[in-house]
Amino acid sequence: MSDTEYHKQLGIGKSAFDSLTEHMEDRRYDGVEYRHVPDYRRGVERGTALIAGEVVRGFPKIPRTLVLETGIPNWFDDEVVVEEKLNGYNVRFARIDGDVLAFSRSGMVCPFTTRFVDRLVDLEPLFDAYPEAMVCGEMIGPENPYTVHDYPDVDSLAFRAFDWRDRQSGDPLPVDERRERYDRFDIPQTRYFGSYDVDDAAGEVGRLVRELDAEDREGVVMKSPDGTEQLKYTTSAANRGDLAYAFSLPFDYGQAFMFRRLIREAFQTIEWDESADEATDRAHELGEAILLSMRDSIETVEAGETVGERHTVRASAETIDVLFEHLRGQGLRIEVEADRREDGDRVVTFCKRTQATNDKIRNYLDGHVVQE
Repeated sequence: MSDTEYHKQLGIGKSAFDSLTEHMEDRRYDGVEYRHVPDYRRGVERGTALIAGEVVRGFPKIPRTLVLETGIPNWFDDEVVVEEKLNGYNVRFARIDGDVLAFSRSGMVCPFTTRFVDRLVDLEPLFDAYPEAMVCGEMIGPENPYTVHDYPDVDSLAFRAFDWRDRQSGDPLPVDERRERYDRFDIPQTRYFGSYDVDDAAGEVGRLVRELDAEDREGVVMKSPDGTEQLKYTTSAANRGDLAYAFSLPFDYGQAFMFRRLIREAFQTIEWDESADEATDRAHELGEAILLSMRDSIETVEAGETVGERHTVRASAETIDVLFEHLRGQGLRIEVEADRREDGDRVVTFCKRTQATNDKIRNYLDGHVVQE
């Protein structure tokens, strides 16, 4: 397809499209060349992909409120639908030239998820009925190559749908219609908590967030009934988990993560009207998440071992091979730590080596001084 037709599908002018192409990245999947938008650009969502003459829209960025009591009525008019926010990796499925492809948040075709999804859900009947659908959801569970978080009901890897959009326009279905359709096709969805009047929503969401926090879960996404407006809010447990993870790799992630999550905690302790003792307990937990994770990483490197992002994946041998090719193609250094066969699958534990953290910790341990 010509670029002229692509810009028409995207609904933007030719000059705007020409400007956009300067920020696209070229990729190849199974012999098919495609382009995607890896970062947010005006008028076009991050993750938008142009492939085989088709447009696959990126998923819109969801804003966050730091104060429920004022943020919700400022964002929504009447009714607020509340669903669970899960801790995994965002994926969108679309059928292109007869093949169901999985697109990552940044718009790359993920070969692992594309090959693995058939084990979890059968999307073919859905795409037969709605060929222009874009199935949006989260891959969760302890055995995935991107984001690891345990859920009691997930042993390996699972899919939970949280949105349904038109592949080309990006327009969403209303929440009730979306949930009914996914139920009809036996597609598991994120948990539905309820629909609340905007004046009552802050109190109800606050109660839900406290319950989710006690269960070490991620948070909530609030939506207008028509699905066009969204707002997110996360638990303190999720913030601490993010900080612990980031500061276990402090020279790769820590500093960028810290400020935003500490700000969330500061506003939450005020909105929840915590006592001095409760706020002190929160501060202690945050400090431990930051300091103890860094201490563990320094001790690991001091012992001559490697720190990094560790994952275990379970799939066919061919799927594991294309996953490693995909990760290495992004410049990641993969170290396989365990590789075995189990029930016909290949089960691999590997580490994505984070070079900056390993190198800087080693340098400081060896006596290099810090220029401040």
